[in-house]
Amino acid sequence: MTTHKVNIAEKLAGFTEQWAPHRIARINDYEVKAAKLQGEFVWHSHEDTDELFLVVSGTLTIRLRDGEVVLGPGEIYVVPRGVEHCPAADEEATILLFEPTGTTNTGNAGGTRTRNPVDA
Repeated sequence: MTTHKVNIAEKLAGFTEQWAPHRIARINDYEVKAAKLQGEFVWHSHEDTDELFLVVSGTLTIRLRDGEVVLGPGEIYVVPRGVEHCPAADEEATILLFEPTGTTNTGNAGGTRTRNPVDA
């Protein structure tokens, strides 16, 4: 992969589909993915990895079985490996995800909302 700068706003402007991660960068064995979210996702966990959410715009609620974490622009939260969670956004939110290459967006839940990341 060629080294170049990435404009996050331009990458987010390049797609409209929600809950579909778009790979915008790679670092070592990790991918940086941009996504647009609205509504509720599926309850799932990632048994082998933590998952970092960084909110670019909007408000993201990460529901956990014992509470919830509400994030606004510029805030991050790391869901520890194995912790069941359900991201949700009442209005459209844009986020960046930092995950090991090959991490499935629906984790252990699978199903129709599973998407492999595409290059943005």
